[in-house]
Amino acid sequence: MLSPKPMTHALIVGHRNIMKDTVDKLHELSLLHIDDYNEEETGFNIGKPFEKASEVSRKLVKLRSLTSLLELEKKYTTPTLDEIPEEFDQKLEELDDLVSQKTEARKDVEAQVRELETLKNDLLPLAGIPVDLELYRGYDNLKVFVGSIGVNIKPEIEDITSSFELFTDSHSSTIALFVPIGHEEAVSNILSNRSFKELKVPDVHGLPSENITKIDQDIEKLELKIESIEEEIIDLKEQYSEFILAGEKKLSVENEKLEAPLRIATSDHTFVIDGWVPTQDFEILEKSLNEATDNRINISKLEEKDFGSAEPRDPPTEYNNKKFAQPFQELVDLFSRPKYHELDPTIVLFFTFPLFYGLILGDMGYSLLLLGIAYAVYKLVSIPTVRSLMIVLIVCQIFSLMFGLIYMEIFGFPLAGYYTADGAFQAGLIPGFMTIDLFVSPISNEMIQYPLHRQYVIDTILVLSVVIGLLHINLGYLLGFLKVHRNHGFVEAVFEKGSWFVLQISFLLLALGYLGYIPIWAGLAVLVLSIGMLFRGEGVQGPIEIPSFISNTVSYTRVAAVGLSHIYIASTINMISLEMVMPESFGLMTIFAILVLILGHALNTVLSIIAPGLHAIRLQYVEFFTKFYEGGGRIYNPFGNLK
Repeated sequence: MLSPKPMTHALIVGHRNIMKDTVDKLHELSLLHIDDYNEEETGFNIGKPFEKASEVSRKLVKLRSLTSLLELEKKYTTPTLDEIPEEFDQKLEELDDLVSQKTEARKDVEAQVRELETLKNDLLPLAGIPVDLELYRGYDNLKVFVGSIGVNIKPEIEDITSSFELFTDSHSSTIALFVPIGHEEAVSNILSNRSFKELKVPDVHGLPSENITKIDQDIEKLELKIESIEEEIIDLKEQYSEFILAGEKKLSVENEKLEAPLRIATSDHTFVIDGWVPTQDFEILEKSLNEATDNRINISKLEEKDFGSAEPRDPPTEYNNKKFAQPFQELVDLFSRPKYHELDPTIVLFFTFPLFYGLILGDMGYSLLLLGIAYAVYKLVSIPTVRSLMIVLIVCQIFSLMFGLIYMEIFGFPLAGYYTADGAFQAGLIPGFMTIDLFVSPISNEMIQYPLHRQYVIDTILVLSVVIGLLHINLGYLLGFLKVHRNHGFVEAVFEKGSWFVLQISFLLLALGYLGYIPIWAGLAVLVLSIGMLFRGEGVQGPIEIPSFISNTVSYTRVAAVGLSHIYIASTINMISLEMVMPESFGLMTIFAILVLILGHALNTVLSIIAPGLHAIRLQYVEFFTKFYEGGGRIYNPFGNLK
């Protein structure tokens, strides 16, 4: 499970008259990941699509256009067509014309609405001025200024001329000023000095207020028309959605097969298909192709030596995990698909990611609530990626429930009564259920109890988080050791990854030397040895990364810190709610208290997904993956696997 599926490099060669049969069978089998041919070699060129490819492509474009126009959602349970019916073309053309008419009609009406809204916006500033819009234009001897201004300019205009008309809006700063053409420049200077902003006067007739009323009526009629068109489009969507989606699915298959030669090397008489097939399926591929072509095809396995000096391409990567771990492949893909020669960390994530999540959350109330939500989404949604992520969330909640049984908390309320550090008694939700003293922590003088109240053993939890972090990091170094050993040999693995184990031993010896148990020089000697090994294995980058190792280890304290913050948030919500419903505060405050309790815990439920998940995955990607994982592999996508 730590390695991807073994792949075999296959080369398929045959005469061009059996290329169509070969392509059809390859598509049916959906086993061969084809490496596209993109380099011209002597006697070979990229093939040309099969007959009718352009026709199928044209129909497919129409179907996809209809899918977009009708806003259809592609369902994973979309019905399929075994064969395209004879009336399909005629029905497609009619439906395409009909949908185009409806959507164009909707666009035209929407454009009319936008034009009217623009006109209305231009008229609104003029609505308070009782002047017919036609009177703002058509003068030879008058200049009209229409706009907004923040001061009273009438006295200044009177100083220039007494022959003017000034209309103002009592509810806004809009004015309409009519002055003789000879005073235009002087008036313009005054207005510009007073920050005058000119307004556009629409080329329509009548009072602005009357026009606005009419525009509102016209917009209302047009919106009703849009609703009517949309209802017709919805009817078309309901009536033809299966026809469109099934047709698109069928034609997508046909189109992929008809355009397959564009990925194949061809000559005048032969074709060559280069690709990869899971090793376990090579015999199935070989047998099926021979049956489909009456043994007129040649299928061979390629080895690296067959490429000579040319650099062979890395095989595509297909996961090889048990069913229970497969949903966690989504988390690996979120980072990057492993390269073919890398170790696949999926099975490790199956244990470590939920472990960190559960350590952080560890509340039975939130866990049960999130478990129910995740299960409901899993049942209601058919998208594979979403379903996989919901399974991941369900597994995380199971781990969280396990730690909830250790912490005995439900929505921040303790189930067992206990005494705080200052001797105060805190009652639990279960009467008579009390914590039991187990032992004094060897890390500090904190008493370890059951149930474990995390907020009173902070030092112990912080140290345990670091210890878990060291185990997790060293697991990463161990996987790195296995990877280097497999690809480059044991000696390289010792120097490149084993040196980190030696480094940690030197730290332990230095600590024992500092405490006086052993000579300090023993630790120093091992430290120098480890640095030398790092330099030999990873070059100068190795010693430089020593501080990163320390910071990565300390980073695991976030498991304790985020978990404690979650407890304090839940406890604060509970405390505020309880204080609001004390005996002297019954009544309206009780309603507010219930609202605070529900809304507060609803928000904390959201945080219970984000915070534990975000920090748990960060520890995987940053602290763990960097010890052995690179990613960047090609995804195995066999021909015929339409997603």
